[in-house]
Amino acid sequence: MTFTYPNHGTCSKMTKIELAPDHTIESIEVVGGCNGNLKGISKLLKGMKAEDAIERMEGTTCGPRPTSCPDQIARNLRKALAELG
Repeated sequence: MTFTYPNHGTCSKMTKIELAPDHTIESIEVVGGCNGNLKGISKLLKGMKAEDAIERMEGTTCGPRPTSCPDQIARNLRKALAELG
């Protein structure tokens, strides 16, 4: 199932998530932000369980900001899991 959410408080604007019914991340695309870093993060997350990705990335900050692109991915994964049921 595919989910798209806006990002807040980061240079990136949006996160697109594709999850399998068993919560495995099939793909993640982040629009905007640090292109190379976010492509690398997306490749690392492919095949990982959403819950594991959330645990690793949630709460990560970027400089003085209270959030980051990885934190936004984690928050958006939580929303996707809630919608997936």
